[in-house]
Amino acid sequence: MAATVQIADRGRRAVNFLAGAIAYILTADNWLGPVGLATRILEHLEYTAAAVAVSALIAIPIGLLIGHTGRGALVVVSAINGLRALPTLGVLLLAVLLWGLGLLPPILALMLLGIPPLLAGAYAGISNVNAAVVDAARSMGMTETQVLLRVELPNALPLILGGLRTATLQVVATATVAAYASLGGLGRLLIDGIKVRQFHIAVVGALMVAALALILDGGLAFAVWLSVPGTGRWRRRPTQVAGIGDESAASQSAAKPAAARLE
Repeated sequence: MAATVQIADRGRRAVNFLAGAIAYILTADNWLGPVGLATRILEHLEYTAAAVAVSALIAIPIGLLIGHTGRGALVVVSAINGLRALPTLGVLLLAVLLWGLGLLPPILALMLLGIPPLLAGAYAGISNVNAAVVDAARSMGMTETQVLLRVELPNALPLILGGLRTATLQVVATATVAAYASLGGLGRLLIDGIKVRQFHIAVVGALMVAALALILDGGLAFAVWLSVPGTGRWRRRPTQVAGIGDESAASQSAAKPAAARLE
């Protein structure tokens, strides 16, 4: 009986936290000001974009080079596994001890999450391009750079964007650790809400992070769908100039009776 009462009490608390979080989100005043939800979301997106951009600048060129030349595949696998094994929070605390508080420690910690999927996607995308297509491009006189940029890269784009999608989701979900380095973002809601025992605010932070992850995942999934080679989804449909189609149809209909008279 006591266990049932405790379970019911926990359920009521969870419902109260969720109701308080929804009421907090629906209150317009909570979105305004330097510590409002809008500001926190923008800060969270800034940290995510910075970490993913730096990770892409490092990982994608290395993955393209190794996938094109076929050399260093063992290094890629070892690097991916090694980076994934490092604890993000531990790296953040170490970076704070070395460089102090600021933007650099969380960006370095988040890069450890962004580099492995980007590196794996770029390498797998280039290495899985059909060898016959690559040989045909070389037989046409293309240089290695042209083969990489004009043939291999367009065919590898879905896997590269898939790696970007995975990296973005992992970074946006973990960017809350920036609050441990005295920065903003949605992690402030989690830490401050737990600190002052206003747990509905922490629930607000969790809901906002989940919503951002779903939105970014949907947008990047659509980009992957568009990038599939051979489908022509990137191309815009040709638009018909007003009047030209009507004039051509009228000329064709007028030409039919004339052709009949000549026969």
